[in-house]
Amino acid sequence: MEIYLDRRAVRQIRLAAQEAVEEGDTESLREDVMDAFNEDQVEEIERRLDNGDFFEFLTDVIDEWNGDDIDELLELLETQLGEVGIDVKTDAKDDEEEEDDDEPADEDDDAEPIEDEVEEELADDED
Repeated sequence: MEIYLDRRAVRQIRLAAQEAVEEGDTESLREDVMDAFNEDQVEEIERRLDNGDFFEFLTDVIDEWNGDDIDELLELLETQLGEVGIDVKTDAKDDEEEEDDDEPADEDDDAEPIEDEVEEELADDED
């Protein structure tokens, strides 16, 4: 079975994880992650879990999480859901755009790598 998390849901999880890192509040993180899934998705997940409790499942995932790498939390969630037969899908294009938004824009795409600039400056200094 596949579960699709749209960009809003992924962003909600990321923001909740960032807030949990800053405030140390994993209780609200569990609730926020749970809210990122719609009711049908939660029901399907609970049908596949041995204990049938998604909240407890999230508690275990968050307890396993190192508490500071947000990408690791998402990977753990995907891995743990994969173990119960649920493949979590996100829109790859949206994920790439979100990652690109975090990176500073290159003003000059033809610019030489920094290492080359440093080597050139050192060569100029030697002359």
